[in-house]
Amino acid sequence: MLWVILGAPGIWWIDLQIDGVKKGSLAREKQRLPAPSSIIASSFTSPVDALYLAAIFDPVFTVSYPGTRQVRPISLLGAILRALSGPEEAPPASVKLVDLGTLVSENPDSVIVVFPECTTTNGKGILPLSPSLLNVPSTTKIFPINLRYSPPDITTPVPGRYWSFLWNLLSQQTHCIRVRIAEAVYNTAKPGDVSSEKKDKYLVNFLDLPEEDSTDMSSGMRKRGINAEEQKVLDQVGEALARLGRVKRVGLTVKDKAAFVEAWSKKIR
Repeated sequence: MLWVILGAPGIWWIDLQIDGVKKGSLAREKQRLPAPSSIIASSFTSPVDALYLAAIFDPVFTVSYPGTRQVRPISLLGAILRALSGPEEAPPASVKLVDLGTLVSENPDSVIVVFPECTTTNGKGILPLSPSLLNVPSTTKIFPINLRYSPPDITTPVPGRYWSFLWNLLSQQTHCIRVRIAEAVYNTAKPGDVSSEKKDKYLVNFLDLPEEDSTDMSSGMRKRGINAEEQKVLDQVGEALARLGRVKRVGLTVKDKAAFVEAWSKKIR
């Protein structure tokens, strides 16, 4: 059924490549693919992300937040709607959160999907990652996956654009998904607390995704109690996502995007 939904608007050509695997030899390299009890750390640009991942892996979807190591499990529909919703710096008070280690143990026959950037982008950069990945057990594989679209007009970096997304999706005869899967990353870090100060930043234009110094990104993450070993794990995942997408990591945060969305909304009124 999901493949029918994907095929109806012309999403039928999928270019899949896996790190270290030659084309035509995938059948012999199944250990390089996400499997039950593993984690997918996916880029987040479009509602189609969730549809494609659901069609391939039938996973458990989650929502990550920048200020907590826990996640919120959601349905496929919830994941699709998240790609069209505004950025959230924190979960609603009534929402029940769980850490990824618990979610893996409770769903041993499922892949768990995490969108560690916490909000959608236009695919031109990788945002600072949520610390939710730091609750993944050390023996669990984390697979960074990047999805890109051609033409790229079905990305939804600005929330609430339901009709424009549907128009762009249905007005093209075909859409191609470029899928890249990196080698598995393991959470080898020992938990600890490190604090540092970070200056507030003002986002002039979120869609331009200006590059930030890596030191600024690291200090921003350490502010949330992340030590050097933990930062290294997040850097591994972030660098893999950037390499797969042929983009750069940027220092723009969920708070920055929320500020941009607010300013943009006032401008178009």
